[in-house]
Amino acid sequence: MHLLFIVKEVDNEPQGILLISSVLKQAGHRVSLVVASEENPVEAALRLRPDVVGYTVYTGPHTWYLELNQRIRAQLPGVFSIFGGPHPTFFPEMIDRDGVDGLCIGEGEYATLDLLNALEHKSDGTPGVHLPDPTIPNWWFKLNGNGSGDSPEVVRNPLRPLLTGEELDELPFSDRDMLYAAHEQSRLTKIKPIITGRGCPYDCAFCFNKAYSDLYEGKGRRFRRRSRDNVIRELEEITSQYDVRFVLFMDDTFILQDRWLNEFMTSYKAKVGLPFWCQVRANLVTDEKIALFKDAGCVSVSFGLEAGNDELRNAVLNRNMSREEILDAAETLRRHDIAFMTNNMLGLPTGNLETDFETLELNAQCRPAYANTFLFQPYPKTELGEWAYEHGWMMGSFDDLSGSVSDDTVINFGSEAEKRQIENLQKLFALGVEFPWMLPVIRRMIRWPSNQMFWLVYKLWKGWAIKNRMFPFKMTLKEYAESALYYMRIKSQ
Repeated sequence: MHLLFIVKEVDNEPQGILLISSVLKQAGHRVSLVVASEENPVEAALRLRPDVVGYTVYTGPHTWYLELNQRIRAQLPGVFSIFGGPHPTFFPEMIDRDGVDGLCIGEGEYATLDLLNALEHKSDGTPGVHLPDPTIPNWWFKLNGNGSGDSPEVVRNPLRPLLTGEELDELPFSDRDMLYAAHEQSRLTKIKPIITGRGCPYDCAFCFNKAYSDLYEGKGRRFRRRSRDNVIRELEEITSQYDVRFVLFMDDTFILQDRWLNEFMTSYKAKVGLPFWCQVRANLVTDEKIALFKDAGCVSVSFGLEAGNDELRNAVLNRNMSREEILDAAETLRRHDIAFMTNNMLGLPTGNLETDFETLELNAQCRPAYANTFLFQPYPKTELGEWAYEHGWMMGSFDDLSGSVSDDTVINFGSEAEKRQIENLQKLFALGVEFPWMLPVIRRMIRWPSNQMFWLVYKLWKGWAIKNRMFPFKMTLKEYAESALYYMRIKSQ
């Protein structure tokens, strides 16, 4: 069977898709990838003529994928279309939308393999798109909905258990070759991401982790990690095949599990030795851990500060983290000469412009290498997203979310002027953290109408700070030119 994955764009390597591809190819199936920013996806589907077309979907861009799927099915009426990712997992009612044949709920590697194996043979043994037995765990199917004209029946299968740490070790490594063939910039970049585990033990109100844990209750451990040796082998494979200068550990909270960290850092230093970045949590930062990270090659980390106001940070966001813990973490990281980026949210329900300035002021006290700032998005099935919707803080419905965390906010502050000022502050926030003396000027500037100058300042400062402070590595003049030409090309399309 031939499965074609389509993604709208690539900001980070889509590890879920790449793992599924490796599992399917190992079993003899064919997998292709099209990136819509590089190639027209409808034309690509007509050229490749897959048996199955698949999409990994987040809330916001989900409407784009549904519309694209309709266009593809109009040209390839026999294709079987499947959707996975966060939006179908938490909104399986998506199965009722036109053109959707199947939804993958939760983990997708072996669920997708089981589906393609089932589709590979009709009941008479001949190849083709057919689903003789729809009882495949993790899948919801709409039967008789693939052009037959009959009224569709929805089959809702239960979840299989979560993969254990040992089972994560058994997965083949991500199919990076497929991504690099479809997306030139992913191949060119010298920064490569890797994930060492799955899950997070914390219940932050803005995050999917709590809902995901509830979904899988009784079906496995919430946090699971690959073995040290398995991760090292993948890193050795990546660095032997590609020109890698910097490693990103993309785990939600890399700093967990002291024993694993001690063993891994020793092996990483000896066998890989590249500079790296990871995500930590401020109240888990200690001198001992950061010294261990630094010795192994850690150059930079990120942690969630989220909100400067204690009530917002702990009662609303459920971060359970004091101001003192945040400031102590910042001081520890500076003492070990590790650059750090804070992650923050503006426009929180029950907050206002002044609480957002409290967030800016706490960041200024921390003195991060960059203060990364988002406009809060009330995603469905997150505790705070559902609360915001139910209590009238959200304008419109979840279908109105754009998927962007820097364009605008859908939170209702009762005043269009305050909404605009919060949106403008998000663009100028990091500059205010870097240069606190500018705050009186910023307070006046955010009253202006939204404009491209704010967006340009935001993008230029963020790009410079991340390249030079967070992910610093040497590039040749040719490499700079290649990157610049690539971005000029895609901007002209």
